[in-house]
Amino acid sequence: MNSQIFPLPSTRLDLDIGAPFGDSAKPIGATLVDWGRLEQGDVARILDFQKKAGLPFGEAGIAMGLLDRDDVEQVLATQFGHPSLLADSPLSRELVAAREPDSDAVEHLRALRSQLMLRWFENDARQAALAVVSPGTGEGRSYVAANLAVLFSQLGKRTLLIDGDLRRPRQHQIFGLPGRIGLSHVLAGRAGLDTLCEIKSLPDLWVLPAGAVPPNPQELLARPGFTKLITAMRASYEVILIDTPPSESCADAGTIAARAGAALILACQNGTSVPRVASLADDLRQFGVTIVGAVLNGTPAS
Repeated sequence: MNSQIFPLPSTRLDLDIGAPFGDSAKPIGATLVDWGRLEQGDVARILDFQKKAGLPFGEAGIAMGLLDRDDVEQVLATQFGHPSLLADSPLSRELVAAREPDSDAVEHLRALRSQLMLRWFENDARQAALAVVSPGTGEGRSYVAANLAVLFSQLGKRTLLIDGDLRRPRQHQIFGLPGRIGLSHVLAGRAGLDTLCEIKSLPDLWVLPAGAVPPNPQELLARPGFTKLITAMRASYEVILIDTPPSESCADAGTIAARAGAALILACQNGTSVPRVASLADDLRQFGVTIVGAVLNGTPAS
């Protein structure tokens, strides 16, 4: 994925160098007990063998047959704020930010994250929400929104990903969630914020699935309840990303972007015409939406 952000006024970047990541302050053994990989008695045995053999805790556990290499790599990655996923994780292969962190695609996404931090999320504490929009289908909105959410959470930022596509939602599939209850139920007053799903394997990340596909998505999103939801979430999350349906098929994306206050526009290389992107940008500006930038996505996705 190649990205380009159109020039915007420069601003500051806040760094909190001393902030701990997830379970970084815990010993490896305690973290593995919390994950159900070890029992307390196993930890004591590994510690005893570690002292005798002069090995690191993880290597001692592997030598004793109580741990495997994946266990050790996962806990070490978590301690350094870079959690990795086991092969049997229910999270989709589309989450390259978690599954293929060293790939070129993720490096492009990291560059995009850095620019978004500078130009929107660190610009003002109140500017915490961003809609990911594009004109048509197959232009990568769900893919980019999901992976950006993972990458922001890896910075230790409390991150919320909302699936605002109440027509063909996908985030529950990407994150391996039931998806039966979600945003549509919250907006209809049929559920509360306990529908937020914490992604345990990716610290600092929560997902609000779309829920059941309603017969009136535009009306639900246009109600005051959606604005109130975004306002309430701003108090709890440093980064809020919202997935949207294609703007050319319905008015939902514009409504969502107006409530969020800002939008990131995606275009698919060799698939999206410049006039379609320009028309979408003009429409959003008429709604008072800040266009944070535009991304040229080189890989078609849904």
